[in-house]
Amino acid sequence: MSLLVVGSVAFDAVETPFGKCEQMLGGSASHFSISASYYTHVRIVGVVGGDFSEAEQEVFDKHGVDTSDLERIPNGKTFRWQGCYDYDLNVAHTLDTQLNVFAEFKPKLSEDSRKARLVFLGNIQPDLQREVREQIPNAELVALDTMNLWIETARDSLLRTIKGVDVVIINDAEARQLTGIPNLIKAARTILSWGPRALIVKRGEYG
Repeated sequence: MSLLVVGSVAFDAVETPFGKCEQMLGGSASHFSISASYYTHVRIVGVVGGDFSEAEQEVFDKHGVDTSDLERIPNGKTFRWQGCYDYDLNVAHTLDTQLNVFAEFKPKLSEDSRKARLVFLGNIQPDLQREVREQIPNAELVALDTMNLWIETARDSLLRTIKGVDVVIINDAEARQLTGIPNLIKAARTILSWGPRALIVKRGEYG
């Protein structure tokens, strides 16, 4: 059974106490697609610019990820994110964000994508997540990832989107922030009361 993944494809520049990389393939759709490819066939929906080279494409090809719905803007630049981590790898510090072609991203789903039964809505603006969800009414399971940025800037939209999915994926700090409840168990129960069947609380430093 194939999996549809919608989200960002980006170039990341990351620095940690253990090393740094000036440019690597990043983005919510990239990371999830490559990980999921070890278990099932994956189709990715996203947008990249003319600076997205064959080297990056080969990463997807190597893992058998279907990129036929990956939109390419030849005269644009791919979304870029620069950040750093301290010894607490659960917390990322954003240093620079360049949305580039992602600023105008409107997910374009092919006919095959609209028939998807399993869907992962990567960490993108909640309105876009909901727009995709509405285009795939017959999906059997839809999972959503989000982050503190959307909790702070688009909370009402995020809550509407959460009501229409089966699984919510966030980290422990975001669960507390979203609900305003410091106790993680109570925060989790509150999120589940909004409609999802399951909640996954990430602990990034442990993988």
